[in-house]
Amino acid sequence: MEVAIMGAGLSGLACAITLEKNGITPTIFEKRSKVGDRFVNGEALLDIFTRPVQDCIASLSNDYGIYLKPTSAIQRMELFSKNEHAVIEGHLGFTNIRGRNHDSFESQLEQQTEAIIHYNSEKTYEQLLSEYTHVVMSTGDGAYAKKTNNFREDLSVSIKGATVEGSFDKNTVMAWIDYDISPFGYCFLIPYSEKEANISIAIPELAENADVEISDRWDTFYSMVQSQLKQKLPITDQFQITRYLMGICNLARIGNTFYVGNNFGTMMPFMGFGQYASIVSGVYAAYDLCGLGSYEELTKPLRQSYEDSLVLRRAMEQISNEGLDLVIRSLNGYWGGKLFLTKAINPIRVASYLLRPYIKMKKGVTS
Repeated sequence: MEVAIMGAGLSGLACAITLEKNGITPTIFEKRSKVGDRFVNGEALLDIFTRPVQDCIASLSNDYGIYLKPTSAIQRMELFSKNEHAVIEGHLGFTNIRGRNHDSFESQLEQQTEAIIHYNSEKTYEQLLSEYTHVVMSTGDGAYAKKTNNFREDLSVSIKGATVEGSFDKNTVMAWIDYDISPFGYCFLIPYSEKEANISIAIPELAENADVEISDRWDTFYSMVQSQLKQKLPITDQFQITRYLMGICNLARIGNTFYVGNNFGTMMPFMGFGQYASIVSGVYAAYDLCGLGSYEELTKPLRQSYEDSLVLRRAMEQISNEGLDLVIRSLNGYWGGKLFLTKAINPIRVASYLLRPYIKMKKGVTS
C-alpha cells in the first residue's frame, strides 16, 4: 500500500501520524514552502461545539494519540449583541495559534510525524492517483472536492483579521454578533498571549450582503474594539480571505480517495469552528486504511454535527438584531452557564432539532 496525502494541514498531518503508528509510512505533498506557511490567526476549541466530547485536548491525547499544547484554557467568554452583553465563566475550552508560528497546531503536528513532506509541490490529484494506491485529500478547503463533483456547497464567507498588540486576559475570548457591524456574521477576539491577540470579522456571501464591503465593516469593527477595550491595538499582521467555501462532501470516500478536514466538510457553518473535527477526520481516514474501521461510518457523527450547525446558520440568517439581543440577554446568567457547562447536554443538536420547523416555515414564506 502506497499512500499519498495531499496537504500538510491539521487533518493531513493527523492522518500521517496515525498511519505511522500502525506501520504505514505515507508521503505528504504540500503546495506551500513549509508547514503552517499561511497567515497567523487565533482559533478556539469550544467544548460546546464538540459534545459529547468534553475536553478536546484530552480526547485527542487519550483516544487518538495526537498531542497538542493549546495557547490557554478559556475560563471566560464575553458575548456581545447590539445592545446586550453576556458573560459565561467556567472551563469552556482552549485557544490556539494557527499559521506561521512555531507554537501553531500545524507545527506541533509536524514534529510528531516522520513522513517525508514534499514542499512547493505542484503535483495534482490526478497525478497522485496514478502514482499511489490511495490518496488522502486534505487541501484545506472544498475546492478540489467541488472539482470532482463530490461537494455540496452551502455558503461562502469572507474573513478579515489581524494580529494586534495590547493588554489581554489570555483566558478570555470575546465574540460579537451585531448585524450592524457584520451582517449575518460574527466577530472574535482571541488572545495569543497577554500582549497579542487576533481580531477577526466574518461576513457570509448572501444576497442581502451584495453591497456590503468587508473593508468598510472592518474599520467599524476595529474602531469599536479599540473603544471597548480602551486601547489603541496597533496592527502587526493581517489577512483577508474572500469567498471561502463551506459545505460537505456527498461521500467521504470514493474509490481509494479519502476526503478529510475542510475538504470533507469539517468547518461548521454556524460560527466557523471545526479544528477538532478536522483532526479526527484525518485519524479516521487512517483507521480505514489500516483496516480498523469504515471511514464513511466513522465520519457519520461529524456529518451530523455539520448538518446541525447548518441549521443554526440558517436560523442566524432569519433573525434580527432585536432577536440577537434577546438571545444574548438570556445567556447572561443561569441559562448561559447551564448551556455551556452542562456536559450531558448537546445544545447544538437540541437547538438544531427545535429550529428545523422554524427554518422550513421561513422557507415556505419566502418561496
